[in-house]
Amino acid sequence: MFRKFSTTTIKMGNKPLKETNLFKPIKVGDNTLKHRISHLPCTRFRPENQVPSDLMLQYYDDRTKYPGTLVAIEATSVSNETGSGKAPGIYTDQQVQAWKKIVDKVHENDSFISAQLWHMGRESDPRYLQKNGAKFGSASPIYWSEQSKKLAERVGNPIVEYTQDDIQDIINQFVNATKNAMKAGFDYVELHHGNGYIFEQFLFPASNVRTDKYGGSIENRARLTLETLDRLFEIIPASKIGIKIAPYISNPGFLGFNEEVHPIVTYGYLLSELQKRAEKGNQLAFISISDARTDEVDLNPELKSIDWIKNIWKGVIIRGGNYSYETGEMTNIFNDVNYDDRTMIGFGRHFVANPDLVEKLENGWDLNQYQRQYFYTGTNLGFNTYPKHGETLEFDETTEKARKPKALV
Repeated sequence: MFRKFSTTTIKMGNKPLKETNLFKPIKVGDNTLKHRISHLPCTRFRPENQVPSDLMLQYYDDRTKYPGTLVAIEATSVSNETGSGKAPGIYTDQQVQAWKKIVDKVHENDSFISAQLWHMGRESDPRYLQKNGAKFGSASPIYWSEQSKKLAERVGNPIVEYTQDDIQDIINQFVNATKNAMKAGFDYVELHHGNGYIFEQFLFPASNVRTDKYGGSIENRARLTLETLDRLFEIIPASKIGIKIAPYISNPGFLGFNEEVHPIVTYGYLLSELQKRAEKGNQLAFISISDARTDEVDLNPELKSIDWIKNIWKGVIIRGGNYSYETGEMTNIFNDVNYDDRTMIGFGRHFVANPDLVEKLENGWDLNQYQRQYFYTGTNLGFNTYPKHGETLEFDETTEKARKPKALV
C-alpha cells in the first residue's frame, strides 16, 4: 500500500535566516564554505557488514545538494578491534572504495565531507571484540556499566587496562584510518573525542586511574589525544583535521562518568594545548562542540555558555546538540551564529528529517519533525523517506521497512 510518510511539521513562522551570518561564507581549513550550516555525524547503522551502502549514498547525496555544505559522516570505526559491528569502518580496501563513491557524489554537489574517526574503548561490544580476537580494554579496567561487566564476563572477555604498546597500536589505527580517508578523498577527518569514548576514557579521572605517563595529572591524561594529533600532523596538514568534544555530556553521570567539576578543569588544558599548536602552525580546521542537552540546561543555566571555550580556542567552532529542540523563529541559532564571525551551526536530527534543511532555513520554510523510532532500525524507512519542501513523497511502507542496505562495493 502506497502512503505518505507520517510526520508532523515544525512551524518556522516564515522567518528566513538568509540575512544572518548563517548564509555568509566561512573559511574552514583551506576550504571556503558558502554557508555556515553543517551536518553533524549521526550514527544510524545503515552500512552492510560495516561497508558503506546504497542507502548511505542516497542520504549524503540528498543532504549536500545545496552547494558548499559541510557534511560529517557518522562515527566510523578505525579498526575491527573496537565497536559492535553495526557502524561503518574505514580500515579495509572495500570500505575505502565504498566511501569514495559517497565522497565523489558529495564533491559532485560542490560540497565538502568530513570523516569522523571512532574508537569506543570500553563502550565496545565484548562479543564483537572476542570474535575478532581483540582485547576489551580501556584506560583502566573500569566498566562503564554493570550490564557491560556481566556481558564481558559471560563471554570470557573481561575488561583490561591497555598497555603502552596497546596505546601505540590505537594511535596507529587512527593514523591508518586517516590515510584511508585521504585515499577516499575526504576533505577532513574529525577525531571523535566526546560521549565517553576512548579519548575521554583517558581524559577523565573516573575512568583513568593509571600510574604511568598516561594517568594521574591532566597533562598525562590528555597525552593520548595530543600524541594522536601530533602523529596525524605528520601525515596530513592540520587544516584537514577537526575534533569533536562534548564537555558537558560526559559531566556528570554519563556512561559511567561522575565528574562533578566544571569541564574547564579537564578540557581547559586540552584546548590550550590545541591553541598552542595552532599558534605554532598546526591550526585545526575546526572544533565541533556538542552542547548540553536542553533538560540539563534547564537545570543549570551556566551550561548555556561556551564562552570559556571561545576564550581559549581562537579558531572555527561548530556548535550543535541543542538546536533540534528549538522551534519557531530559531532565536538561539540567530544569536549564536551572529555572536562572532567564526561560529558554524551543526544539525543532526533535523538534517535526518529534512534532506533540504539548508534551503528550508534559508527561506523560513516549515520543517519535518524527525521520527526517533526509526533512527537505528537499519532499514530505509525513516532514513530516505522524508519529503523535501513542496514534495509529496509516496512509497510502499512495507517495502521500505524491509529494505536493507547493500554495500556499494
